Amino acid sequence: MVLSHRGTLMLLGVIFHVVYIWSIFDIYFRSPLVHGMTPHRADLPSPARRLVLFVGDGLRADKLYEPYRNESLALGDESAAPETEYLAPFLHNIIRTQGSWGVSHTRVPTESRPGHVALIAGFYEDVSAVTKGWKMNPVNFDSTFNQSRHTWSFGSPDILPMFSHGATNPEHVETFMYTHESEDFSADGSQLDTWVFERVQGLFDRAESNQTLREQLHQPQIVFFLHLLGLDTNGHAHRPHSNEYLNNIRSVDQGIEAIVNRVQDFYADDRTAFVFTADHGMNNRGSHGDGHPDNTRTPIIAWGAGVRGPERQPAPAAGHDAFSVPWGFSDLVRRDIEQADIAPLMTSLIGVPFPLNSVGVLPLGYLENEPEYKARSALANAHQILAQYEVKCESKRAHQLFFKPYPQLNQPDQRPDQLIQRIELLIEHAQYTEAETLCLRLIDLSLDGLRYYQTYDWVFLQSVVTAGYLGWILYSTLFILQHYVLGSATASPHSRIPPLDTSALVFTHLLNTFALLILGGLYTLLYVQKSPLMYYAYVAFPVYFWCEVIKTHRVFGSALHSALTFSPPSVGAGKGLGSGGGNPWWWVGGILLYILVLELLVVSYFHRSVLSGLFVLLALWPHVVDSALLTTRFQTRVPYLWTLFCLLMSVFTLLPVEKGEDQWQILAGGALICASGIVALGYRHTIMNKTKSSGGTGSRSRSHSTTLATAVLAGQTALVGLTCVLVLSTIRSLTAKAGLPEVNQLLAWAVLASPIIPLGIALGTIQTHLHRLVTIYLALAPPFILLSISYEVLFYFCLGVTLLLAVYLEQYRELAEPRQATLTYKGNHYTRLGLGDLFTAGQFLFLVNVGFFGTGNVASISSFSLEAVYRLTTIFDPFLMGALLIFKILIPFFLLSTVLGVINRIKRLPPMAMFLLVLATTDIMTLNFFYLVKDTGSWLEIGTTISHFCIASLFVLFVMALYLVSQLFTNGIRIPPLQLAVTKKNR
Repeated sequence: MVLSHRGTLMLLGVIFHVVYIWSIFDIYFRSPLVHGMTPHRADLPSPARRLVLFVGDGLRADKLYEPYRNESLALGDESAAPETEYLAPFLHNIIRTQGSWGVSHTRVPTESRPGHVALIAGFYEDVSAVTKGWKMNPVNFDSTFNQSRHTWSFGSPDILPMFSHGATNPEHVETFMYTHESEDFSADGSQLDTWVFERVQGLFDRAESNQTLREQLHQPQIVFFLHLLGLDTNGHAHRPHSNEYLNNIRSVDQGIEAIVNRVQDFYADDRTAFVFTADHGMNNRGSHGDGHPDNTRTPIIAWGAGVRGPERQPAPAAGHDAFSVPWGFSDLVRRDIEQADIAPLMTSLIGVPFPLNSVGVLPLGYLENEPEYKARSALANAHQILAQYEVKCESKRAHQLFFKPYPQLNQPDQRPDQLIQRIELLIEHAQYTEAETLCLRLIDLSLDGLRYYQTYDWVFLQSVVTAGYLGWILYSTLFILQHYVLGSATASPHSRIPPLDTSALVFTHLLNTFALLILGGLYTLLYVQKSPLMYYAYVAFPVYFWCEVIKTHRVFGSALHSALTFSPPSVGAGKGLGSGGGNPWWWVGGILLYILVLELLVVSYFHRSVLSGLFVLLALWPHVVDSALLTTRFQTRVPYLWTLFCLLMSVFTLLPVEKGEDQWQILAGGALICASGIVALGYRHTIMNKTKSSGGTGSRSRSHSTTLATAVLAGQTALVGLTCVLVLSTIRSLTAKAGLPEVNQLLAWAVLASPIIPLGIALGTIQTHLHRLVTIYLALAPPFILLSISYEVLFYFCLGVTLLLAVYLEQYRELAEPRQATLTYKGNHYTRLGLGDLFTAGQFLFLVNVGFFGTGNVASISSFSLEAVYRLTTIFDPFLMGALLIFKILIPFFLLSTVLGVINRIKRLPPMAMFLLVLATTDIMTLNFFYLVKDTGSWLEIGTTISHFCIASLFVLFVMALYLVSQLFTNGIRIPPLQLAVTKKNR
C-alpha cells in the first residue's frame, strides 16, 4: 500500500540521515585514543615541586589584557580626563616582572569540557563526548592530574569529576565541589570563585594542625587545580562587556594574588610553578561553542619555578599583531600556544610523564631551566608523540590490504630510530639547541604522520557518503514520481508504468545478486581492515539506493512522458505555474530555478543578506508571474499586503544577530500581536466561515459555537498582553539584582504551558482552516514572547501574517486555475504534483531557513542567548536551558508546518506529497555543505562549516517532524471556498 510505502520511506530517511550525520566526524574530526604506550618524561630533577593551575572559565584574552577607562578616577575634578586601569593589576605585574604570557588558541567546540580536556590531558576530545552531555567520559583518558603524585581540585561539579573518573587511581585526585544549585545566573557569579579561593585557603589552614595533610602537601609532583566558573556565569547572564563580568575579573585577580601569597608563605622554597589560562572565551552575546575568535582566544600566563621571565625588545616585540597592540605590552614578547600545549608545559615543570595521548608540543619558549633539561624534555615529548604514531602505523599495517606507509618517516635517512639516535648524540655533546630543533622536527613529522593515518580512509569514505546522498535523492525522487506524478491508479493511460516482462524480471534478479556481491565484498574488506561498525552502515545505503534506482529507472521516462502529454483542463491553463502545459522548457526552467533557489539558500548560510534578496523577489512574485491570475482577476488587496510583509520580513535578515535585551521591542511586538488578535475578533465571522442569523435551534447552536470561539480568541489576545507585563516585571527584577521572583517564575511556567488549552480546543472543535491557523498563531505567541529578548517578537508577528497571506494566495491560485483530480488513493481523489508545486516547495524551504536564521546567526548554532530562559530558571542546567531554547526556536515551525499542511489540502495533493518533495531535494544543500567542511584554517571557519553541515543534515529529519506536526494540527480541517469579488473584465 502507498501508506506503508510512505512509512517505509520516512523510516529509511530517518535512519539514513542519523547515520550519515556522524560520517562528518568519522571523516574529518574523529581522533580515537591510541593505547599500549609507555609514559615518557625527562630523567632529570624538575625545576618545580608543585604546580598551581588557575582556569578562568569563559575568560576572553582581550578582556584580561586590555586597559579600561575608569570614569570614577576623574570624579571631583571636572577638568581631569578619565584614566585607564587594568582590571587584573596583579597578573599584569606578573607579566611585567616575573612570567611569560601570550594567547592560548582553543579548538571547536569551544565548550568547557573539551577545553579542559585539551589543556589538562593535551588532546582534543572526540566529539562523541557530546552524547554524554559533555559531562561523563566516553572513554577514560590519561591526564596531567593522573600522572601527578596527588591533585587537589576545587570548583564546578560539571568539570572536576571527569578527571577523577579518568584517573588510574581516582583517590589521588581529590575534588572539592559546590552544588549545582549554586550556579545561579541571577546571583553574582563571582561568589563561585570566592568559594573556591576560600576552600583552598581552608586546605592550607587545616594543614597547620593536620600532620598527615601537611606531609601530603609537601610531596613533590603535586597539583592544585582551581576552576573559576564565575566569569562564565556572569558572562552568560550579563555578557562580557557588563560591569558584572569586568568586576569578576578584578575579584579573580585579587583571589589569585591571595592564593599565590599563601602558597609562597606556606612553602617558602620558590619551587612552585603557576599557570593561569581559560578553557574558552565568550562572544558579545554571552555565548560560546563556535569558532569565533572571541571564543577561541584565551589568555595564558605562566610564572614561578622553571618558567622564563619577561623578555623585552624594542617595540614592537615579537608575536604582536593588531589584536594585542592596544594592550600596552608591545615591548614584551608575546608567546602564543595551542591549548593542548599547556599539558606538556605543566608536566615538564613538575617532572611527571606526559599524558599518553597528548598531542601538545612543549612550548620551550616558556621554560627557563638548564639547557639539558629543556632538551631532554623536548626529547621525551618527541618520544611520547612518536609512540602514538608508531602504534597507529602498526595498527594500519596489520589491517590494511594495500598498506602505504607515511612516506616522510619511511625514508632511509628519516626513520624514527635514526632521528632519535641523532638527538641523543647531540644531547651527549651538549648541543642542546640543535637537539631541541631536531626534536621539534620529529614532533612535526610524527603529528603529520598521525594525521596521515587518521585521514587514511578519507577518499573511500567521501566517495561512499557522496554515493549515499545522491542515491537517496534519486531514490526518494523516484518514489515521488511513481506515487504522486504517475500514481498507482490514474485517469490517464499515459501515467501507468508498464508491467515488467520476463527479461526485466531476470534483469532485476541479476541486479539484486550483483548488489549482494558488491555489499559482501565491501563488508569483507571492512572486516579484514577492522573498520568501525559505522562504516558498515555507510556502505549499505548507497548499495541499496542505487540498486533500487537502477531497477525502477523507467519511472523517469514514464513521468517525463506523462508530464509532457497530460494537461488538465483548467481556466487559464499555462498562464500561471500550473502543470506546465505540454511545454518541456517549462519543466526544464522550473527545475533549474528550483535548484538555483537551493544554491542561493546555501549561499545565505554565509551571507544573510541573500535571504533579504529572496524576500524581495517573493514580494514581486504575485505582480509579475501571477499577475494575470491574481491582481487583475480578483478584487483583493492580498497581493499588496503580501508584498508589504515580504519587504518587512526582508529587514530581519539584515539586522545584527548580536542583540541585547530590549524590553521596548518586546512590548512593541506584543502590542502588534494583540492588535492582530483584535482584528481577528473583528473578522471572526469571516475566519469562522459563519454568517449572522437569528432564530431557530440551529441559530442558537451556531451562536453558542461562535461565543465559545470568540471567548477563546479574546482570552488568547489578553494572555499575550499579560505575558508582556510579566516579561517586563521579570526584566526589571533581574536588572535590579533582586533575582527571579517566585510568583513570576510560577506564572512563567504557566504561560509556557498555556498553549495546551487553546490548541486542544482548536483540534477538537475548530474545523475551518483560517480559524484554526489564527488560533494556533495566538496560542504560541505567549511562550514565544516569554523566551524572547529583542526583536524576535516583531519577527514572529510578521512571519505569522506572511504565512496567513500565503494561504490566501494559494486559494486564489486554485480558484484561478483549478487542478483536476486524477489520482485515486484509498477511495479519495487527489491532484498530481505539477511544476507549480516546485515553487511551493522552494518557498517552504526558504521560509524554514528564515524561521531558524531570521533572528539568529547562520554561522553558529550557539547564537541564541541564555537570557531568554531567565524568566523561567536562573539555576544552571544545560539540558533544561537547552530544551527551552530549542522549544523557542521550534515555535515558528509549528505554525509553518500547519500552513504547509493547509496548502497541501488546498492543492488537493495526496497526504505528505509536499513534504516528500522537500525531503527528496533538500540533500542537494547537504552535499554542498559536506564538501565545504574544513578541518584546517581558522577555528571560525572550521566551526562554521561543521555547524552548516549538521544543520543541513538535521534539516531533513526536521522536515519529517514538521509533517507529523502538520498532520496533528490539520486533522479534520475544512477548507471552505473564498467569497471573492471578481473584476468586471473577467465576469
